[in-house]
Amino acid sequence: MLVRGKGIGCMWYGIGNTGLPNPAAAFVKVHIDGSVTVLAGCADIGQGSDTVLSQIVAETLGVTFDKVYIKSGDTEATPEGGATSASRQTYISGNACHFAALEAKENIVKVASEILKCDEEEVVLINNTAYKNGCEDKTITYKEIMLGLKSRGLLAIGKGQFNPSASALVENMQGIPYATYAFATHIAEVEVNTETGEVTVLKIVAAHDVGKAINKKNVEGQIEGGCLMGMGFALSEKLIINNGHMKNPDFNSYIIQTAQDMPEIYPIIVEEESGEGPFGAKGVGEPALIPAAPAIINAIYDAIGIRFTHLPLTADVVLDAIKKKEETK
Repeated sequence: MLVRGKGIGCMWYGIGNTGLPNPAAAFVKVHIDGSVTVLAGCADIGQGSDTVLSQIVAETLGVTFDKVYIKSGDTEATPEGGATSASRQTYISGNACHFAALEAKENIVKVASEILKCDEEEVVLINNTAYKNGCEDKTITYKEIMLGLKSRGLLAIGKGQFNPSASALVENMQGIPYATYAFATHIAEVEVNTETGEVTVLKIVAAHDVGKAINKKNVEGQIEGGCLMGMGFALSEKLIINNGHMKNPDFNSYIIQTAQDMPEIYPIIVEEESGEGPFGAKGVGEPALIPAAPAIINAIYDAIGIRFTHLPLTADVVLDAIKKKEETK
């Protein structure tokens, strides 16, 4: 018999290293043609940080995304960026890039104000152009501004660094271990086959407070990938260790979820801007994974009335629990 159930999983998660110094740095240079080079230590291992950091710099300088070139994760050329872990890079390296771009922007705004004959506070930079606020019909190009810098002997170069305002925990475990937190709630619907013990995840609704979504498609991808990873944690991934040796070191015996197992996922992006993050952004790495397994476990409980406290819930584990429940009736 196939029975269905729904469950909820919630989480809050500190962004960055726990109560430790957690810095990152970046360099930004705007060239004579209006293009921009970013040097950032952040390693993009598939999470899309190169895209996000480039977007932050582009938005800060008022240039289009295609004008930004980033070199990242190169210890020979880039400054320290810290580990790509703890869901920290958008928040921390993003701020470093933002501050570097702000410093490079200073001379750009100075020269643009001189050309436009207005106060620096009135200069608006957008889409590779500048104009005086309230006079959108009269613009100058970034190239004109950069030629103005060159004629004045100025450069548009910036450096930036950021370390979150966290503090170490004291003896009674009190303190401020994180400067900001992410929050999420997942709702899962599952179908349990009571004759085989097989669990199928049908739908997951995943709502995440990400501060500010710098790249919404990227965030949705992180959420969807985290949900699938959480399914693996809940239902199939079992590490077998014997005397310190891994007994299932390949994907024939260590079973992960694949694209064929992907349920319907409905990502919901909640934007509640963080005070310190670049444009209010926070991280969404681990938070996308954490609530998935609890939501699935609670859905299984709703379906068959059995509470599990160990993972993974492979078909044999679920079927054995169903049989024991029937025997006690």
